[in-house]
Parts: sequence; C-alpha cells; structure tokens
Amino acid sequence: MSSTIYTYNFPTRIRFGPGARHELTAELTALGIQRVLIVTDKDVAQLPWFPELKDSLTDFQSATFSSVWGNPVVSQVNAGIGAWKASGANGIVAVGGGAPMDVAKAIALMAHHPGYLFDYEDGHSTRAIDQPIPPIVAIPTTAGTGSEVGRSAVISDDETHAKKIVFDPQLLPKVVLADPELLLGLPAKITAATGMDALTHLIEAFLAKGFNPLCDGIALEGIYLVAQHLKDCVDFAQRLRGGENFNESTEAAHLAARGGMLNASMMGAIAFQKGLGVTHSCAHALSTVYDTHHGLANGIMLPAAMRFNLAAEPERFLRMARVVEPGATDGQAFVDWIVAKSESIGIPTSLRALGVEPDGLGPLVAVAIKDGCHLLNPRPVAEADFYAIYQDAF
Repeated sequence: MSSTIYTYNFPTRIRFGPGARHELTAELTALGIQRVLIVTDKDVAQLPWFPELKDSLTDFQSATFSSVWGNPVVSQVNAGIGAWKASGANGIVAVGGGAPMDVAKAIALMAHHPGYLFDYEDGHSTRAIDQPIPPIVAIPTTAGTGSEVGRSAVISDDETHAKKIVFDPQLLPKVVLADPELLLGLPAKITAATGMDALTHLIEAFLAKGFNPLCDGIALEGIYLVAQHLKDCVDFAQRLRGGENFNESTEAAHLAARGGMLNASMMGAIAFQKGLGVTHSCAHALSTVYDTHHGLANGIMLPAAMRFNLAAEPERFLRMARVVEPGATDGQAFVDWIVAKSESIGIPTSLRALGVEPDGLGPLVAVAIKDGCHLLNPRPVAEADFYAIYQDAF
C-alpha cells in the first residue's frame, strides 16, 4: 500500500491511508473544535500509540474518557456524559472499535438533549432529537462494525442487556481518519470476529428486502475485499504473536490487508442502511442472553442463517458466489465458502462453544423474534424458524 492518503465521502468525509491519524489536529481546527473529549475503551487506552495521539493535542484543551468495554451499556454512556460536562468540551474524538464509537455518539446526543438515552430509541422515541449535536471525529481501530460511518448507536440496557438503537443523521461523524497502521497489532481472535461482523453486514445488506442498487454494489465489492484480505489479516496476526519478525515486504502486505478490511468494514456499514437480516437478530439475542461479542455471534450464526435464506434468493446467492469464486454455478457455493472461511480463521463452528445447549434455546428465540433486523430478511422468519436456525448452528 502506498503512503498516499485518499479522500472519499459516503457521506462522511473519509481520509484513508497509513498515517491518516496524524491529520487529527488539522481536522479539529477545521471543525472549530478547541476543547476535545477523547472517547475510547480500556484496551485502546493502553496501546503504545495512544499517548502519542493524546500528546498531539497540546494546542487543545483535552480530556480522555476510557471507561468503555464489552458490549456498551447505558451506565457507560452516563459516565461519559459526566466526563463531557466536566471537560467543557465542544467536540469528541472517538477512537476504537464499535463500542467506543457508539458510546461517543450517545454522549454527543445527550450533550444537549434532556431526559434518558432510551427516550430517543429509534422507532420508540418519546422525545425529539432537535438540539445541536457536537461534532465527532472518528478514528477506527478495528475492521468490523463500521460504526465510524454509521448514523446510529447500539447501546444495551444494563439490567436486561436488551440492545436499543438511537438513530439520527446528525450522529454521523464529521470526519473519519481511517489509518490501517492502527490495526497492525490487532490480535487474531479479534481480527477474525470483527472481520466476520463486516462480512455479515455486507451479505445481509445485499440480501435485504428493498431496492437500493447503490448499497448492493457497495456490498458486493466489500465481500470481494473480505475474500481477498481477511484470512491474510488473521494469518499475519498469528505470525506476529508467534514472535516472527517481518521484513519490509511482509509488513507492506500486512498493511495492505488491514487497509482492505478497513474499507470492507466501512462499506458494510454504508450498505446496511438498506437493511440487515436474521443473522443479526440471532446474534443480538446471543449478546443479550450470553453477553457474546457481536462479531463472534454473527460469525457463528452466519452459516446457519444463510442455509435458511438460500432457497429464497438463489440468484443473489449465485452473484455473491461468483464474487468469491468466479466459476461458481450455484448459490450453495457461497454458503460453502462462508463455512470454509469461518473455519480457516478460527471462528467456532457450534453454539456449544458459547456454552449454549440445545435445550436452552427458548430465551434466545424470545429475544430474537422481537429484534427488528429480521423484518427485512429475504425470507420471513417465524418462531419455529428461529428454533430451527439455532438448532442448525449446533
């Protein structure tokens, strides 16, 4: 990958390329941000490059909120709102994966809006989003959710773990600094899980009911990028953990692979404005009941969900199959490719790996059927279908 930093807009302004993070101060100045709250998670705050990022803000008043971990919950947002008020900030820099991105958006929403976060839940709001929302600059460190280019935040209830969505176009970050160098140290397991999250977004967006050829085109190209780069990213991560010293050529290949997945992740989040599907409903239930990492939940459920969907959209499955295997003659080839790809990067092949037992599916089905994602699935999903999909995932 060259050192050139590219600009593209969908509609967020994206600066993509190695070293893009070094443009942070210029972007903050251009946005008129003088007082910054950095929102990140506990792990990112410990990475060796993070102090350098903070130190670059010497000309700004800055504070850091890093009390984010796991699947984000309301209490984390509330603590972040406290940090926002204490800092006197007028803008946010969100650094990390989907969790800090979503918490940052929720903090921005509540900075000038009254009441409780879930008063603004998408589809169930009791209050209008009608006050200014502070600008956000997003710096992603994983290639999974693509939340840096999304206009929603997914936050769970602390007690029930039920996921809620707050949505508004104003929640879109103003600028994304997409720097693949920040992903080079990502562990193999996180690389695999977040990569399957991106792949699930792309596949479900392409299959979702409705007409949106723009999203369809983005989804197909994103699937191609995952096919080209995800396995390489996981392999490079494993080799680094094994203590291998990379030469210049290997480092360049690793950087290119990370860049490919970073773009695929953003493309997935852009494409799924068309909709998602049953995989996400099943995965959301796993996160609610078992607190499973969202990307891992998607990765485990994707093969069974796609076996369920294949008969409903054989032509679309064939189109996806030909993206990853040009000589494919039917959609089953794509389902087989998903299974092989998952196994090759170490994604568990059974729900048993999460501690789920076949006789304990009732709570999962009860949550999944209430989840709105499956409403745009290409094949209608009844309660009995959810049981069958979960059973197939064993």
